[in-house]
Amino acid sequence: MSKMTEQIIQVIQAGGGVVIDAKSKMTEQLVEIASAAAQANVVVILKNSESKMTEHLVRIAQAGKGKVLFEI
Repeated sequence: MSKMTEQIIQVIQAGGGVVIDAKSKMTEQLVEIASAAAQANVVVILKNSESKMTEHLVRIAQAGKGKVLFEI
Protein backbone atom coordinates (compact mmCIF):
# COMPACT_ATOMS: atom_id res chain seq x y z
CA MET A 1 0.00 0.00 0.00
CA SER A 2 1.41 3.39 -0.91
CA LYS A 3 1.81 6.14 1.64
CA MET A 4 -0.39 9.23 1.64
CA THR A 5 1.28 12.46 0.49
CA GLU A 6 1.25 13.86 4.03
CA GLN A 7 3.00 10.75 5.34
CA ILE A 8 5.69 10.99 2.66
CA ILE A 9 6.24 14.65 3.54
CA GLN A 10 6.64 13.71 7.22
CA VAL A 11 9.38 11.23 6.29
CA ILE A 12 11.09 13.87 4.14
CA GLN A 13 10.89 16.47 6.92
CA ALA A 14 12.57 13.95 9.22
CA GLY A 15 15.49 13.81 6.77
CA GLY A 16 14.61 10.70 4.77
CA GLY A 17 15.01 10.52 1.03
CA VAL A 18 12.33 8.59 -0.83
CA VAL A 19 11.69 6.79 -4.10
CA ILE A 20 8.17 7.34 -5.45
CA ASP A 21 6.27 5.90 -8.38
CA ALA A 22 5.16 9.00 -10.29
CA LYS A 23 2.13 7.09 -11.59
CA SER A 24 0.81 6.78 -8.04
CA LYS A 25 0.53 10.54 -7.40
CA MET A 26 -1.06 13.51 -9.12
CA THR A 27 1.25 16.29 -10.31
CA GLU A 28 0.18 18.67 -7.53
CA GLN A 29 1.02 16.05 -4.92
CA LEU A 30 4.45 15.56 -6.47
CA VAL A 31 5.01 19.33 -6.47
CA GLU A 32 4.25 19.37 -2.72
CA ILE A 33 6.63 16.46 -2.13
CA ALA A 34 9.36 18.09 -4.23
CA SER A 35 9.00 21.35 -2.34
CA ALA A 36 9.33 19.50 0.97
CA ALA A 37 12.47 17.78 -0.32
CA ALA A 38 14.02 21.12 -1.25
CA GLN A 39 13.25 22.55 2.18
CA ALA A 40 14.63 19.48 3.98
CA ASN A 41 17.63 19.17 1.64
CA VAL A 42 16.90 15.52 0.79
CA VAL A 43 16.61 13.73 -2.55
CA VAL A 44 13.41 12.37 -4.04
CA ILE A 45 13.60 9.91 -6.93
CA LEU A 46 10.58 9.61 -9.20
CA LYS A 47 10.22 6.28 -10.98
CA ASN A 48 8.00 6.02 -14.07
CA SER A 49 8.19 9.76 -14.59
CA GLU A 50 7.69 9.23 -18.32
CA SER A 51 4.01 8.91 -17.39
CA LYS A 52 3.89 12.68 -16.74
CA MET A 53 3.82 15.42 -19.36
CA THR A 54 7.04 17.40 -19.75
CA GLU A 55 5.50 20.62 -18.44
CA HIS A 56 4.45 18.74 -15.29
CA LEU A 57 7.99 17.43 -14.82
CA VAL A 58 9.29 21.00 -15.16
CA ARG A 59 6.90 22.18 -12.42
CA ILE A 60 8.03 19.35 -10.15
CA ALA A 61 11.69 20.09 -10.88
CA GLN A 62 11.23 23.79 -10.15
CA ALA A 63 9.59 23.01 -6.81
CA GLY A 64 12.38 20.54 -5.97
CA LYS A 65 15.22 22.98 -6.64
CA GLY A 66 17.69 20.27 -7.63
CA LYS A 67 16.50 17.64 -5.14
CA VAL A 68 14.35 15.59 -7.56
CA LEU A 69 15.75 12.89 -9.84
CA PHE A 70 13.56 11.62 -12.67
CA GLU A 71 13.76 8.06 -13.97
CA ILE A 72 12.84 8.51 -17.63
